[in-house]
Amino acid sequence: MGGGLDDDDGVEYNKWPLWLRPLLQTSFFVQCKVHADSHKSECNMYCLDCMNGALCSLCLGSHRDHRAIQIRRSSYHDVIRVSEIQKYLDITGVQTYIINSARIVFLNERPQPRPGKGVTNTCQVCERSLLDSFSFCSLGCKIVGTSKNFRKRKMCMDTDGSDTEGSLNGISNGYVKSRIQSFSPSTPPPTVNYRTAKRRKGVPHRSPMGGLIIEY
Repeated sequence: MGGGLDDDDGVEYNKWPLWLRPLLQTSFFVQCKVHADSHKSECNMYCLDCMNGALCSLCLGSHRDHRAIQIRRSSYHDVIRVSEIQKYLDITGVQTYIINSARIVFLNERPQPRPGKGVTNTCQVCERSLLDSFSFCSLGCKIVGTSKNFRKRKMCMDTDGSDTEGSLNGISNGYVKSRIQSFSPSTPPPTVNYRTAKRRKGVPHRSPMGGLIIEY
């Protein structure tokens, strides 16, 4: 699973597959430029061997015998089924969720306000609320949270003892945020299908044949 390169800021990509960082940087669910005329042109596939961006189902014909994975979507965030990704990547410590009867993990961090009262465990990187048995909310957060620089800075804050909570929040809001954003694509706006979108109701008009109200 190794074979990557070290990042300038201490994120050791040599401990991760070469395809992981490009995968997390890729924007999915966009229209395929090659097969734009097809109704199957939505790009939700990725080839781990070629690492050449998001692919649509028609593109897979050029990637036979390659390791291809399918990216899915939950609340406008990219996810992947555990049954697919765990064959190629160690996801220990990343919280899993069950969506449509399938267990999934999120690719990248999901912004969240400060945890509410009663929360006992949060993501070590972005402070998103987690179940007690997990340490990270996404694959991207695990990459950052297991880096040497992050562990070193967190250890220094823990041993310092002065305003520890505020200092750790500073890590998340500063260094960690910049590291995640460096390889996380922005969430694209939801795709609107104008053919099926519900028409906005106009001003009611009275029918000339009685008291019925017709809304357009």
